[in-house]
Amino acid sequence: MARLSPPDRHVRPQLDPGTDRGSAEGVARLVVIASHAAPGNTYRTDLDGLRGLAITLVVVFHVWFDRVSGGVDVFLTLSGYFFVASLCKHVIATSRPDASWMSAINPFARLWRLARRLVPALLVVLAAIVALTLLILPRARWESLSGEMIASALYYQNWHLALESQDYAAADSANSPMQHLWSMSVQGQFFVATLVALLLVGGLLKALGTTARAFRNPAVIRGVLAAVLGTAAVTSFAWAVHRHGVDQPFNYYDTVARAWEPLAGGLLALWMPRFAMAQWLRTALSVAALAVIVTSGWWIAGVEQFPSAMALVPVGAALVLIWVGSTRTATSDVGPSIASSWLAHPWAVWLGSIAYALYLWHWPLLIFYLAWRYQRDVTFLEGAAIIAVSVVLAYLTTRFVEIPLRSGRRAEHRTRRFVPTYAAVMTCLLLATSVSAGWVVSDWRSQGQQIRVDAAALDPELYPGARAFWADAPVPLVDPQPDPLAVKDDWPISSQQGYVSGFDDPLVRVGVYGTPGAARTVALVGGSHSEHWLTALDEIGRDRDFQVNTYLKAGCPLITTTILAPIGTPYPECNVWSRDVMDRLSINRPDVVFTTSTRPTEGDGSGDHIPGDYLEIFAEFRDRGQQVIAVRDTPWALGPTLTPPECLAEGRSAAECGVDREHALSPADPTAEVTADFPNMTFLDFTDAMCDDTTCPAIVGNVLVWHDFHHLTTSFMRTLVPALDESMRDALSEWW
Repeated sequence: MARLSPPDRHVRPQLDPGTDRGSAEGVARLVVIASHAAPGNTYRTDLDGLRGLAITLVVVFHVWFDRVSGGVDVFLTLSGYFFVASLCKHVIATSRPDASWMSAINPFARLWRLARRLVPALLVVLAAIVALTLLILPRARWESLSGEMIASALYYQNWHLALESQDYAAADSANSPMQHLWSMSVQGQFFVATLVALLLVGGLLKALGTTARAFRNPAVIRGVLAAVLGTAAVTSFAWAVHRHGVDQPFNYYDTVARAWEPLAGGLLALWMPRFAMAQWLRTALSVAALAVIVTSGWWIAGVEQFPSAMALVPVGAALVLIWVGSTRTATSDVGPSIASSWLAHPWAVWLGSIAYALYLWHWPLLIFYLAWRYQRDVTFLEGAAIIAVSVVLAYLTTRFVEIPLRSGRRAEHRTRRFVPTYAAVMTCLLLATSVSAGWVVSDWRSQGQQIRVDAAALDPELYPGARAFWADAPVPLVDPQPDPLAVKDDWPISSQQGYVSGFDDPLVRVGVYGTPGAARTVALVGGSHSEHWLTALDEIGRDRDFQVNTYLKAGCPLITTTILAPIGTPYPECNVWSRDVMDRLSINRPDVVFTTSTRPTEGDGSGDHIPGDYLEIFAEFRDRGQQVIAVRDTPWALGPTLTPPECLAEGRSAAECGVDREHALSPADPTAEVTADFPNMTFLDFTDAMCDDTTCPAIVGNVLVWHDFHHLTTSFMRTLVPALDESMRDALSEWW
């Protein structure tokens, strides 16, 4: 989902844009200082309204439709427009010979204003998230959220999420209450980089202006700034388009790929074409642009497309609204266009005034409500209530936190007695709250790092695991293992050693396990659902004297033509990798290929099936005469909001935290219908080791089954060794 921080509130237009009170620095609230019509001196409330419309779209699409709206790109465009306009005025004003060098190139005063306007509300919301996390979310999530808390507070949340998008374990995690703050980080980084760059360019122009008056000419200054920003915008756009086809999950959060959107707004601020047009044409263009912004969330899959070429749609529409609504497109004595009049409505303007705080509040309230109710989405009434509470909290935050702390005014007292101002009191409270929240977050990380999983140390008599169902082993009354707080790290050794190709890694990385150098070889091939069988195969290989070679890639079973999208974006790299592995297996000729035989049914996820690509792969192995053991995929416990370990950490039962058998799996193994077609293959099914007649519980035989929504824990896989050993003996009797 796309998340964006709205613009900052501007100060009154009569203030001098070169002064402290007249600077534009809004990362989330687009602080506009001279006017909304840079260039120009007419204050435009319609752009406040556009800000209000954008936050409305973001909130409505998040709460009710679970989609990305065009509001994210509108905010970025507006932010660049206002911010660059302010910096341009600063560079022009300080290019005069009488302006000091310190005032021209010193970034610290503006950085302080940025922090004063943005950080207080953010810290209030982060502190609230810490408190609600303690009250609502399971302890199993605290350590991972602590990393996001730090990333959000220090404005690198987008990079944190981008790197997690490459991690298959993190790709399945439930939505974070801070996920939306990635855009705050993008904008913060953009503003700091733009501020430093343009002040340096301004300093260079000021130096040149001491010998050549032309460099003090506002038109020349605007031209130089436009050349610098234009080059950056073109580079950023090209990068976004390129990376869209390479690694879209990372691209979505990448500041470099996102930079062209605010830069486009900045370029319009530097050069707004003067073209008088008929009122009907202004109206038609503005209404069309407004319609595009409102509807683009429905016909553009933003998560899959932005910030690549399709982002030109909302960005372009926002630029059209800014331009057409300005006096530069109007003939004399002509009022605003119809769309501008709509956007200047008091309610839209008021929403724009609380947009930043509303953006900060709505997403965590939604996520905490879903976690509290243990559901995937909200009804219309539930969503309306969440929005209403968000609006109230946004107003209170704006009124009592943002405005007092961003004003920066010093109280004047006529007596010597110290009287603390409201801003001073609020600052102290905010600092105290932030320190307390920081201590809590540090404690979360410390506790999580102290808990470790040792799957090999579990006593099989106390922790029979799969044997409880498979062999009716007795189950003593002991606490289940691993600890739900640490089970997220219970991955096979191949992931720890780097023998699994990542999403964007084209290499085939072969790991060697079992008995290295043995005369017989088993090739374990596929994605992470093949990988979690390595734990058992490694142990059996050491006992039965065969080598296990791994050919594994995240989210990539062996396929032919179907384009998978395991993390929401097309994944053609899997097809290329699969072909490479199939060619290698044809040359290396392992004695046995071990892989999976089924996948969950697409759509509602009910039951499982054999994809057509699998059948094509099976046929290729048959035609080669290669022996294959294919195991039915394990059940996927896709709960509403919590993974099974998180659900268990909340104190729910193993059955509640599991999945209904009839939902996760078809009544019979789908491979039964094709067994006769593939005499070279042995099909295995261990469903009865993980599920009873009705339920696949989160705990079997005192051992946690999954470490996320659908990957088996290494601890549970170890308890499957006897069952797999028995089944492989039947298929490979001469090896035993």
